[in-house]
Amino acid sequence: MLIDHARAPGEKIRISGGGRCNFTNIHAGPKNYISVNPHFMKSALARFTPADFIAMVDKHRIAWHEKTLGQLFCDDSARDIIRMLLDEMRAGGVDLRLGVEISAVEKGEAGFRLQTTDGEIRAGSVVIATGGKSIPKMGATGFAYKVAEQFGLRLTETRPGLVPLTLDPALLAELAPLAGVSVDAEVRHGKTAFREALLFTHRGLSGPAILQISSYWREGDEITLSLEPDVDFAAMLKAAKKENGRQAVQTVLAQHLPKRLAQYVAERHKIEKPLADLSDKALEALAAFLHGWTVKPAGSEGYRTAEVTLGGVDVSGLDSRTMMAKAVPGLYFIGECVDVTGWLGGYNFQWAWASGHAAGESV
Repeated sequence: MLIDHARAPGEKIRISGGGRCNFTNIHAGPKNYISVNPHFMKSALARFTPADFIAMVDKHRIAWHEKTLGQLFCDDSARDIIRMLLDEMRAGGVDLRLGVEISAVEKGEAGFRLQTTDGEIRAGSVVIATGGKSIPKMGATGFAYKVAEQFGLRLTETRPGLVPLTLDPALLAELAPLAGVSVDAEVRHGKTAFREALLFTHRGLSGPAILQISSYWREGDEITLSLEPDVDFAAMLKAAKKENGRQAVQTVLAQHLPKRLAQYVAERHKIEKPLADLSDKALEALAAFLHGWTVKPAGSEGYRTAEVTLGGVDVSGLDSRTMMAKAVPGLYFIGECVDVTGWLGGYNFQWAWASGHAAGESV
C-alpha cells in the first residue's frame, strides 16, 4: 500500500526538468553526492544503475534524449514517467491511497500501526519516502524527520540545497541592470567548482552553476565567479589595443560577454578612456577580475525554491544495503529524506530510484 497526502501522484516529478523530468544522469556515482558518509550510497547506486531505470523507460516506450552533462529527459512530458510508475505499481498489485493523512506511526510486537484519515492500517514494514522540506507549496513537509526522531534516529542538519543565492541590498542595487543576463561561468567555493550557466536575477544569482555551488556554500562564505573561463581576456584586450586603440573597453568585452554585463564591468572599474589610454597593467587587472570576481551572498531563497533538502536522517543509523533503520526492524527511509543529496542534473532522482529499489528488495 502506498499512502500519500497529496491529491495527485508524483507532483514533484511532474514539475521537474521544466515539465520534462530529468529522470536520471548516466554519470551518476558516489562522487556526485553529498553526505556525512560519502560511502553510504555506493551499495544502492551499484545495484540499481541509470541503465536499469533507462531499461524501464524503454520498456514503456517513453522517448527520451540526453541534454548536457549526461542529463536524460523525456522527449514529451514528465507525466510519461508518472504513468510508467503507476503502471508498474498496478502490475505489482499496489494499493494507492491519495489524500490520506497520517497522524501516528506506532510499533508493537506484531508490527506497525498507522493512524490515518482513512482509518487504522497495520503493516509488517513501513517505508518512509516523503522527501524533505523543499518546495512546501508542492506538499513538502518534515514528516520523515519527525518519524525518525520518534524512533530514536539521529538527524543531520537540514538546509536548502540547489537553490538560488540572494545578495545584500547594496550589491543587489548595483547589479540591478543585469537582471535576466546569463553567461557561461565557473563558480567556485573552496576546492569545489562547477561550470555551467550563471544567471543574474532581481533577487541575486541563479542558474545551474549557482544552484550547484549552493549545496556547498554556507552563510558568511564567499564564492568566486570566473566569467567565460576559456577566454583570455588579457590577451584579447591587449591585441585590441594594438589593432584599434580608439575602441572602448566595453565594446571589446561585448565580443564575448553580454552587452549589459560588458558595460557593467567597464563602469564598475570606472573605465571611460579608450584602450589606447589604458596601461597593460590596467587591462590585466580587469581580466583578473573577470576570472576571479569574489562575491559574498547574503543568503539563499530558502526551501520555497530549493530543489532539494540537504542533510536529513543520519545514515549511521541505516543499513546501506537495505535502507532499514538498524535499531528498528521493518522501518525504512529512502530518497531525499536521507542525508544523501545529489548534484543538479538527474542525480537526486537516481538516488530515489536506487534507494527505493534497495528497500524494496529487502521488504
